[in-house]
Amino acid sequence: MKHMKLGSKPDVFQTEGSNIRFVATELATDIVISIGDVKFYLHKFPLLSKSSRLQRLVASSNEESSDEVDISDIPGGHSAFEICAKFCYGMIVTLNAYNVLAARCAAEYLEMFETIDKGNLIYKIDVFLTSSIFRTWKDSIIVLQSTKSLQPWSENLKVINQCIDSIASKASIDPSEVEWSYTYNRKKLQSENGVDSHWNGVRMQQMVPKDWWVEDLCELEMELYKRVILTIKAKGRIPAIVIGEALRAYAFRRLLGSLEDAVSNGTDCTKRRAVLENIVFLLPTEKGSVSCGFLLKLLRAACLLESGESYRDNLVKRIGTQLDGASVVDLLIPAAGGENCLYNVDLIMAIVEQFMSHHSDNGKLSFEDDDEIVEVENFASVSITSKLAVAKLIDEYLGEIAKDPNLPVSKFIELAEMVSATSRQTHDGLYHAIDMYLKEHPSLPKSEKKRLCGLMDCRKLSQEACMHAVQNERLPLRVVVQVLFFEQVRASAASARNDSTADLSLAVHSLLPRENGNSYGSSRSAATTTTEEEGSGVPTSSDINSFRSMRLATNGAGSERSSASSEINKNSEDKSTTGKAKAMLMPKKMLSKLWSGKTTNVGENSGSETSESPGSANNPEEVKSTPSRNMRRSMS
Repeated sequence: MKHMKLGSKPDVFQTEGSNIRFVATELATDIVISIGDVKFYLHKFPLLSKSSRLQRLVASSNEESSDEVDISDIPGGHSAFEICAKFCYGMIVTLNAYNVLAARCAAEYLEMFETIDKGNLIYKIDVFLTSSIFRTWKDSIIVLQSTKSLQPWSENLKVINQCIDSIASKASIDPSEVEWSYTYNRKKLQSENGVDSHWNGVRMQQMVPKDWWVEDLCELEMELYKRVILTIKAKGRIPAIVIGEALRAYAFRRLLGSLEDAVSNGTDCTKRRAVLENIVFLLPTEKGSVSCGFLLKLLRAACLLESGESYRDNLVKRIGTQLDGASVVDLLIPAAGGENCLYNVDLIMAIVEQFMSHHSDNGKLSFEDDDEIVEVENFASVSITSKLAVAKLIDEYLGEIAKDPNLPVSKFIELAEMVSATSRQTHDGLYHAIDMYLKEHPSLPKSEKKRLCGLMDCRKLSQEACMHAVQNERLPLRVVVQVLFFEQVRASAASARNDSTADLSLAVHSLLPRENGNSYGSSRSAATTTTEEEGSGVPTSSDINSFRSMRLATNGAGSERSSASSEINKNSEDKSTTGKAKAMLMPKKMLSKLWSGKTTNVGENSGSETSESPGSANNPEEVKSTPSRNMRRSMS
């Protein structure tokens, strides 16, 4: 810290009690200066020789036959006047960043100009400010902090503007030119701690980060901080992302750290609300200059502090442009006090609406320049990636808010439908959210369950999700049938691909050179498989009942479908002659009929794949049957 010493005489100011100041000298005092409760017993000559104001005040006091002068309105109070008085006596006084501005304002109040005495206090302080204080990073910040208690004097003396310009200029220089100390709390690398095992004996100079100035400015009050940031932005040398980092650091220091505790305790949050609104005002307009998570934290704070609609709308629009960078935790914004729901779902819906409008197709545009066409294609790919990320994010968010027992199903469905079906590559996340909602809302009507499950495309469920859905008692039976049906279709398609690959390999094998007069493909007939058609058309009611019977038998009794189970058991007793093996084939037969009802070609594949009984694999005689025998079976 820079400092300046004035005067050469020893300091003989003494204190008596807490309110009396006097000079220890043989000469009797002839003037009393009153500043509030503090009284200074001094001498007129040294004071009047350097202060025009005291000359006038003493002259007026002589007319009233009084030796006491009251200057309680002096800026800086009695401590600032003491510095000026010691200067008048020629005593040693030390000026630094903490007291220089108060002394400067007090000297201005006392009118200690060069016209009264050459080399007066105002001149000396101005030289010290210009040559030392404004050239030092931390001293400039300290002086700027002290200006708040010295208004309007510090503003009229242009000291605030000089401090701000000095700070902004230093923050805007190239980081490689920073040669002064600064505050930067970060996790140091091992080499920075001097424990680098590969150190060759030459200490390399550490790189100065671009945001080296951020933490020091967090010490400023909001109004001064705002003026500094605006000046830095006006100079145009600092990237927007660094400005955003500065605002993030300031928000966590001054706003977000203990906000929820302050609100819950009923603390006056006027200052915090002003901090929030100024931060939103200062946010850079460039996309990506601040993270989506930080914007969502500001939006959460705006809801807690009940800030104006304009600030919340501003944040919603900004978040909507980069929603793909958010996390589920940041989206869980609590609802207002008067609402029954746990979370503010309407706010998230407004954000999703902004995102979808921002990433919507604006029509086809044609460009002659190839570079511009490439840029459009890149933007399209980025947009698709963003939509996929947002779809996954919203499904996870739905899974969290589904735990709210007061969440209306209509709001759940509306939010889920805001994400286009093409943006969901898989519906596992959506299935999890629907299942969670059904679990937390067991009394949901069947019609609402149908609407809810209609959001899900069973064809986009993974195998694990399908296995879970088939055994899920909370799902309507119609949905379970759809899951089984599409899983069977998927298995049939996979088998068809495998069969076509096997046929191709056999055909290639038959074209190889012959050995001993026989081709390698002469045994191809042995690979002929048996086929069995179980009928065609849509499944009958008995097929559905048979499937329900098996599902209930697997999952156990006592469910909501107990009446249907009794009817199924009655039908199965009448058809007991078909055996257990045929009963296990009923779901496959039913799904084959469902599939054949949709398309004939796929139905044939499904029939060929499901014709073999699961029990036949356990019969060693059938496994070892000859090819000719298999041919006879198929022809019969």
